[in-house]
Amino acid sequence: MTAELVRGQNHTLPQTRLEIRVSAGSPVVAGATLGDENGTVRGVEWIAHPGAHRLPGLEVSRQAAAGHRLAVDLEALPDEVHRVTVLLALPTGAGGPTRFGATAAPFVAVTGLDGTEIATFTLTGLDAESAVSALELYRRQGAWKVRAVGQGYAAGLAEMLADQGLAGAAELAASIQEAVARSLARSVAPPPPRTPEGDRVRHASGPSDAHPPTAPQPQPTAHPSTAPQPAAPAHPPTGTDPGTQTAPAAPTAAGPINYAHPRRQHAAPPPPPPAAASAEPGQAPQPVAGDATGWSMDERLYNQIWGMFEDLARSAAAYRSAVDFAESRMGQELDRSLSDPRNRIGGTGDRAREEARAKRDELIARAREVLDRDLAQLAAEAAVVEPALPAAYAGWDNPVWHAHRIPMELPMALRIGDLHLPERTDLRIPLLVRLPLERGIWVDSGRTASEAAALMDTDRLRRLAMETAVLHAARLLAVYPPGEFSVHVIDPAGSAAGSLAPLVDAGVLAGPPAAGPGGVASVLAHLTRRVDLVQMAVRAGAADALPPDLDTGEQLLVVNDFPHGFDDRAVTQLRYLADEGPSVGVHLLMVADREDASAYGPVLDPLWRSLLRITPVADNHLADPWVGHAWTYEPPATPPGSRVLEQVLAAVTAARRAAGR
Repeated sequence: MTAELVRGQNHTLPQTRLEIRVSAGSPVVAGATLGDENGTVRGVEWIAHPGAHRLPGLEVSRQAAAGHRLAVDLEALPDEVHRVTVLLALPTGAGGPTRFGATAAPFVAVTGLDGTEIATFTLTGLDAESAVSALELYRRQGAWKVRAVGQGYAAGLAEMLADQGLAGAAELAASIQEAVARSLARSVAPPPPRTPEGDRVRHASGPSDAHPPTAPQPQPTAHPSTAPQPAAPAHPPTGTDPGTQTAPAAPTAAGPINYAHPRRQHAAPPPPPPAAASAEPGQAPQPVAGDATGWSMDERLYNQIWGMFEDLARSAAAYRSAVDFAESRMGQELDRSLSDPRNRIGGTGDRAREEARAKRDELIARAREVLDRDLAQLAAEAAVVEPALPAAYAGWDNPVWHAHRIPMELPMALRIGDLHLPERTDLRIPLLVRLPLERGIWVDSGRTASEAAALMDTDRLRRLAMETAVLHAARLLAVYPPGEFSVHVIDPAGSAAGSLAPLVDAGVLAGPPAAGPGGVASVLAHLTRRVDLVQMAVRAGAADALPPDLDTGEQLLVVNDFPHGFDDRAVTQLRYLADEGPSVGVHLLMVADREDASAYGPVLDPLWRSLLRITPVADNHLADPWVGHAWTYEPPATPPGSRVLEQVLAAVTAARRAAGR
């Protein structure tokens, strides 16, 4: 029976290896503190938070999310620890609610590793509080219990930490929020939530018919392992209805411009097709391409890829947690055995070491067996899915590009590279971003971007970064309907002429690459004016007042060698486009070395954080939205000697001519 606790009520815990699951109406920061017999937190080393997410016997998530899983092994805690307090706080500066009273009441569940609920607690009655002590696990007469706390703090995380006796609480609270901000800047955005009618809601778009996202849905229990599993927020994929797909609405006298996703569904999507039967009894079913829910094969493949991404993240997390647990348990057993001086001499100590190592090796071997089974299944699935991908999801080496025709409808998503983990580097997961883009992209051309970049010549690295940006721009041009996507380029010194040659020669740019201060100012003024006018039209419902020469299609601005050629006014305009442009169809693709812009100081920090940072060489800088693993990102590349890029751009040009654009 699950105990449904109210504030102040306690319940005995039947086991010591637990998960604490958190569900909230908006992203929250989850952490935990360790307390001694008096409940005092003795120092920062007794606090698990996104900047230091792992302690002996305790692991929390590295980032803010609407769902968390905290792993707790009470037996692995230090002997002097008598209390574990779970903390929740709202992230600052993230654009979300600033008090718990403005969002749905958080829900906390204590479960076993198999997902069975032991006790639950809904934190009702919160109002102005921005941080809360949700519940505590405490030791009483040799047994562990859970108590529902629900103590809120209007002054936030600093007040809550200070209330637990921590010196320097304000400084630590600031560092935690900074770690959360960094994590948000580097994380891969999960699929957006499904709305009541299935629309994808654009952030800050403001159309009158947009629907708010639904609450996060619970995820199925991850694979059981020999160790606690790390925190993992849940993000369900979305769906759309291809039966009513239309192009983005053009400005007419009938109403405002609608920048919401152009596809709408009015019922639940059909279930996935039945999986093929196993070849042998007891074996896993043979993988099938499109084995996920969705209205179309493209949507099913999109959801299946995100499912593979999540499965790999959780499987690797379970294995790593098992290894950490095995190492920690071996250390504890050795400490207990060798704490007796009589065991330090003779064969007793040697036998204790051998037994401890044997137990560790057995635990790790069992965990590796589970991981290898999961990886083999995912590899088989990837081998089936990759050849079935449409062009927008496929790599440049996929034959589908050689027969590609410019579509008449916008696809759901776009592939911008691949991701993999060190547990199996040949198992690549496509990195998909939803269309229209809701976040700009920054191709980091700096030598400090990664170890591989540090070994490269500066000029070669910058050329490679610009070539990567050209591939992204070409792919966007190739998946948008003719005339609905335009590309502008700012190249102040003309240093990217060679990299830009495929786009220039194909005639697919909106105009020649802008050079010099005058060219920079002209392009920025044009796009800033477009953002201003469309925003006013959307807010006022006055689409008929837009100038007839205004292009309401999606716009991409490729910026090379920032901040060279940018004065203070141009920098301000660029920041404005990064903040306001995506909501009305203006997107940034920047090629820049952050060190070159260091003279601006922290004034540009919001700009860098607003962009999805990728690299022109492989680097492990992106984090998943479930457990926060550092994934190695592989940038897109055309096969050596291939002319696929030129063929695709020629198809774009031909489609525009046929459409009279």
